[in-house]
Amino acid sequence: MHIPFDNSYAALPDAFFTRLNPTPVKAPDLLAFNADLAREIGFDALPADQYADIFAGNVLPQGAAPLAQLYAGHQFGNWNPQLGDGRAILLGETLGRDGKRRDIQLKGSGPTPYSRMGDGRAWLGPVLREYVVSEAMHALGIPTTRALAAVTTGEDIWREQGALPGAVLTRVASSHLRVGTFQVFAHRGEVDHLKTLTAYAIQRHYPDANGPMDLLRAVAAAQADLVAQWMSVGFIHGVMNTDNCAISGETIDYGPCAFMDGFHQGRVFSSIDQQGRYAYGNQPNIAVWNVAQLATALIQQMDDKDAAIEEATEIVHAMPALLETAWLQRFAAKIGIRTPQEGDLDLIQSLLTLMQDTGADFTNTFRSLGTPAARDQFTDRAAFDAWAAPWTARLASEPDPNATMAAANPAIIPRNHRIEAMIEAAVAGDMAPFARLTQALATPFEITDGDLQRPPTETEIVPATFCGT
Repeated sequence: MHIPFDNSYAALPDAFFTRLNPTPVKAPDLLAFNADLAREIGFDALPADQYADIFAGNVLPQGAAPLAQLYAGHQFGNWNPQLGDGRAILLGETLGRDGKRRDIQLKGSGPTPYSRMGDGRAWLGPVLREYVVSEAMHALGIPTTRALAAVTTGEDIWREQGALPGAVLTRVASSHLRVGTFQVFAHRGEVDHLKTLTAYAIQRHYPDANGPMDLLRAVAAAQADLVAQWMSVGFIHGVMNTDNCAISGETIDYGPCAFMDGFHQGRVFSSIDQQGRYAYGNQPNIAVWNVAQLATALIQQMDDKDAAIEEATEIVHAMPALLETAWLQRFAAKIGIRTPQEGDLDLIQSLLTLMQDTGADFTNTFRSLGTPAARDQFTDRAAFDAWAAPWTARLASEPDPNATMAAANPAIIPRNHRIEAMIEAAVAGDMAPFARLTQALATPFEITDGDLQRPPTETEIVPATFCGT
């Protein structure tokens, strides 16, 4: 396979990473390959039997510059001064046919100096979860890392559940620069490296930015828009640590993530989020908190720190308004309003309150608005009728509310019970549920498989999701 590598991150100082190759695996076998993404990136195709060795890390393609990246981070608010790629290797970067630069990373490719006593491996479940959910996010139009390939390794790895089949995911991202990448150099007082990183990040992601504070402003805007998009589809990231906050504004690291069924602002699925820090409704607050940590790091390189603190404070304090504006625009569209006006926020909030009080399904409620099926989502149909009267009156001034809603409300999302059933089948050797999900989720605004719209039954509910490390 020819991959058009053009490795800019590997040209940075050695302090940014550790150079090492993936650890070979016993018997790699290709489970999934994203041919459309491969063409977009500019890969030349090879027979499928050659992909497994490449995407498992057994064979390095020409031009690769494998390395594990260094970063730090706040994990559930607790500072960890050194993290880094503990089970991932960046093979290199490509310049695609569209002129965009992308990272190609193997996840689950073996131990690195940042593994912190871990085995550096991934098991099949989290690999397939990330493959399905990240590609679903892309199809929804939400900025995200993407999945290029998934392979099994022919080796068992050990987790709390016992022996599990090993796997490697090939992940594609516009970069893997995180808030934590800046934090590690700021914490160490390595100002020259921090300046180098800042200049690199600006050149790669925000070339119009003029210095660190402009970079901060751009990241704040990107994160505000990203979180508003998450919330508009009922997505809960589950682990919004600063090392999982990409400065590109892409969704990264699909660990204990989930899409809500029944709506609730306090919904938490992550098994490790005992205090609800990353609950659905708290995600805007955490996005602001994460950007504040980036501000603290960026300030360390500024000559006039007092002025930098003042400017950074203004940027961070302005971020809630950015979030509110982005959120209102997204949710207004979900109820058929193209240009929000005074009073629309109350209309949206009252619907969400009604949904929360009655346990209405998030996706199906919004998808059914404007049809008789909308009432059926609510146990208190009279309360819905009372809400619908002013809503219907409001839509009279909208040019094409049905088209607006159709474009804002997906019919199919990767529901937890479907993901878990898909993983269980794959472990048993049946990849048909995986193929079914990926096919349907590629066109989430079309009803190509109506059964996938169904919420879980009582026995199918998945109350918790797990990181998989």
